[in-house]
Amino acid sequence: MADLIATYSFRPRADTTPESAAQALAEEETTGTWTEISTTTGYVRRLDGVVESVEPHGNGYLTRIRYPAEIFEPGNIPQYLSVFAGNLFGLGRLDAVRLLDIDVPGPLVAPFPGPRFGMEGVRRLVGTTDRPHVGTIIKPKVGLTPKDTAAVAYQAAIGGVDLIKDDETLTDQAFCPLADRVAEVMDRLDEARSETGHPVLYAVNITTRADRIRERARTAIEHGANMLMIDVLTAGFDAIRAIAEDPSFRVPIHVHRTMHAAMTRNPEHGIAMRPFARLVRMVGGDQLHTGTASGKMGGGPVEEIVGDNRALTSPFYGLRPIFPVSSGGLHPGKVASEIAALGTDIVLQAGGGIHGHPDGTAAGARAMRQAVDAAMQGVPAEEYAKDHVELARALERWGASPGRS
Repeated sequence: MADLIATYSFRPRADTTPESAAQALAEEETTGTWTEISTTTGYVRRLDGVVESVEPHGNGYLTRIRYPAEIFEPGNIPQYLSVFAGNLFGLGRLDAVRLLDIDVPGPLVAPFPGPRFGMEGVRRLVGTTDRPHVGTIIKPKVGLTPKDTAAVAYQAAIGGVDLIKDDETLTDQAFCPLADRVAEVMDRLDEARSETGHPVLYAVNITTRADRIRERARTAIEHGANMLMIDVLTAGFDAIRAIAEDPSFRVPIHVHRTMHAAMTRNPEHGIAMRPFARLVRMVGGDQLHTGTASGKMGGGPVEEIVGDNRALTSPFYGLRPIFPVSSGGLHPGKVASEIAALGTDIVLQAGGGIHGHPDGTAAGARAMRQAVDAAMQGVPAEEYAKDHVELARALERWGASPGRS
């Protein structure tokens, strides 16, 4: 069986050589401890982590560590994480360490379902081929009643969005019960489809405790849900897997990454987005938020986001590619720069950039679609806006900004 290789950047403590710091990392995550012990026997040594390389990198070093496949319990994501993303972050010999990527061998991928729909399956449901999808988040993120939530969803749908989703903090609160919300929203989306002919997916947030997530998914689908959403880092990777593996849930899974920046934001310490992206694809997500090239969330270098998206879309042991989602501070004036940086296999998710349009939600959705059409035709948004009033009004409000806010 092939081994798993993890790549880390790190800064060693001042009194520690890079080589000994990397060795300490490998030992901590496999068979080692802080002192000599009498219980380590020869046969255990086959499970030692191996430092494959150490080289200068930025203000520190880059190391690749090989973890023997035998140390992993196949199919157990929590146990996988405890090895390549475990106690290492508190090691005293390291001032900082960041997990950048994982190269997972086929036998450790094989137990997982992968995406049931993937990007192409979601495209088939919506009826697109190559253009970016346009999505929106119901805003305000909490507080609306089911009926008012549905009214906002209807406006977005007639404006031309492909996806409407709950925000990460909306689940099954008393002010907007999930069952009532789904029923109301799906009724209005059916109404919009009869008017426009365009199907719209609604990703209802089913995030909850582990022993209830299937029940909540069942409730959502019984009330008409055509997509489910899970907050992966708060619920856990196996929350996605529980839904993806259940044959009774035949709808795509939209994956939100709320809380990720606690681990991904510091460029020197924590966990980069790429390992999370690979794990989400393995456990069965169909869409995953990965960041914007021009939005509000800061994020890493654009080339890092591009690499994260490739982890979702490049060939990977036969698993279907999944849709990267660009979200956070987007509006029609930023569409062209997102597409130029991230390509057309992307979901452009705008909340305030749709609902904040001077003429309302439907106009904001039309403006986003018009901005996509302009970019796909290679026409500058300002030029296209001369014949498209919704886009013109959006650009008047927000401008065409290529950079991060």
